[in-house]
Amino acid sequence: MVFDSFVAAHWTMLGTVFAIAVLLGAVVNKSNFCTMGAVSDIVNMQDWQRMRMWILIIAVAILGVGLLEPLGLINADESMPPYRASDFAWAGYLLGGLLFGIGMTLGSGCGNKTVVRIGTGNIKSLFVAAVLGTVAFFMTNPLPLIDASLRDLFFGWVNATAISHSHGQDLGSLIAGEAGPWVRPLLALLIGGALLYAVLRVAGFRQDRNAVSGALIIGACIVAVWTVTSNVYVADETGQRDTLQTYATDWDFHHPDTDAGRPESTRWLAPQGVNFVGPLVQSTQYTASGFNPGLITVGVMVIGGVIVGSFLWALISRSFRFEWFADRQDFNRHLTGGVLMGIGGPLAMGCTFGQGITGMSTLALSAPLALGGLILGSALTMKIQYYKLLYEDEATFSKALVTGLVDLRLLPASLRQLDAL
Repeated sequence: MVFDSFVAAHWTMLGTVFAIAVLLGAVVNKSNFCTMGAVSDIVNMQDWQRMRMWILIIAVAILGVGLLEPLGLINADESMPPYRASDFAWAGYLLGGLLFGIGMTLGSGCGNKTVVRIGTGNIKSLFVAAVLGTVAFFMTNPLPLIDASLRDLFFGWVNATAISHSHGQDLGSLIAGEAGPWVRPLLALLIGGALLYAVLRVAGFRQDRNAVSGALIIGACIVAVWTVTSNVYVADETGQRDTLQTYATDWDFHHPDTDAGRPESTRWLAPQGVNFVGPLVQSTQYTASGFNPGLITVGVMVIGGVIVGSFLWALISRSFRFEWFADRQDFNRHLTGGVLMGIGGPLAMGCTFGQGITGMSTLALSAPLALGGLILGSALTMKIQYYKLLYEDEATFSKALVTGLVDLRLLPASLRQLDAL
C-alpha cells in the first residue's frame, strides 16, 4: 500500500491492525484458547486439545511468514522486537520465560488472556494488565536515580552472557549464514508441515471444528499483522517510496515547519507481529499521557482491538459479567503475577504470543528457549499450588517444589517428598 501522505498511511495501517485485532479477540474468546489453560490441561488432566490448538497456530504462523517473506510481503529481518538480532541473550530468554510462566499462572492468564478477559468484564484482569504494563515500562525505562543499578540487576548479566551471531539468531542464518534467506522457506515448510501433521493426524482434534477453525484464524491474524506492518509506504514528490519508519525518521526533512501527525517514536513503526508485553507498555504510556495521539502505536491498536472483539463476543454469547477479587489472598496472587510477568516479559522479549507464536514464526532461536522456560514455570507453579492445596500445612514450599520437579521428571523419583494423589 503506497500513500502520498504519512498521516493517511499511518492511520490506514493502525485501522487495519485494529480490525484484525477485533477478529483475534472475538475468536480467542469464542474458541476458549488459553496458553496457560493448555499447560494446565496437560498437567492436571493429560488433555492435549488446547495445546494442539497452540501448535496449529504456530504452524500456520511459521508457514505464513516462511512463504510470504521470500515474496517481499513480510520483512521479519527489521522487526520490532528484533527476533533475529545478532545477540542471542539466552539467559534472559530462559529466565524471563520462567518468570513469565510463574506470573501468568498466579495472574490467571498470560498477556493475551488477560486482555481478552478485560473485554468480558473481568476487573481483576484490568488490574493485572495495568501492573504488567507499568512494571514492564520501568524495566525498559528505569527511573534516572536507579538507572544503572536496575539495568545491571536485570540486563547487565544478561548482556554479558549473550552469544553473538554475525548473521542473526534464526535457524536459517545459523545453518546457512548469508544464504539464510534462501534456507528459511525450506525450514518453514519442514517445521510447519511437521507441526501440522502432528496435530491434524489426531482424529479427536480434527473433529473439533471450534478448536481447528479458531487456531487457523488466530494463526492467520498473526500473519496478517506481519503483512500489514511490512507493506505500508509513503511516496514523495519524486515517486521514491519510504517505509513509515524511514519517513518518520526523516520527518524534519519532509515537514520542517510542522509536527502535526508526527509520532512520538519511530521504534514501533517497524514490521511486527502480535505481542502483548510491549503493547501493554505502550497502552499504559498512552493512557498515562492523557491519550496523546502521538503515542498511538500498532500495539495500542492490538490491545484495543482484542478488548473490543472479546467484548462483542461476550455480548453475543451472553457471557459478559463483572468479576472482582474473591479476597485479599486472591488480590495478592494477581498482583504478584502481574509483577512477575512485567519483569519476565522484557527479559524474554515477549510472551506466549510474542515469543510463543510471533517469535516462532521467524524461526528465531530465542522463541523455543523462552517458550520452554515459560511452560516450565507455569507447570511447576501449578504443581506447587496443587500439593499445597492437597496437603495444606504439611506441604511446605520446598516439599511441594521438589515433588513438582519429580512429577515433571526433572528430579529422580527417590527425592519425592509428598505422595502423588
